[in-house]
Amino acid sequence: MRWILALVALLSAGANEAAAQGKGKGIRLWNLTTATISEFQLSPAGKNDWGPNQTLNDKDKEVDHDERLRITGVEPGRYDAKVGYRGAKHCFVRDIEIKAEAVFSVADKDLKDCNK
Repeated sequence: MRWILALVALLSAGANEAAAQGKGKGIRLWNLTTATISEFQLSPAGKNDWGPNQTLNDKDKEVDHDERLRITGVEPGRYDAKVGYRGAKHCFVRDIEIKAEAVFSVADKDLKDCNK
């Protein structure tokens, strides 16, 4: 009987811990560009209605090469991205598909309309 109570207690603790951790890791950007991103904003595709700088979600406010960044306040859908680098360089990435609880990446080949 005691082992049943112990098993029930253990399972309950595990369920509570899983609930406390939330739904998962959320939407994440994977920086596959060769440089550190210092600004990353999203707009619904074709709208030019830019949201907040998502790099502020990172502890050092930048996203290094091969680093992932949690994206907040964005629903799944298609977006354009404004990508900024140190030294005032900005580029755009068009028509990114963002899925719930998934990672999307940005690589050098995706960057368009860059100022130098």
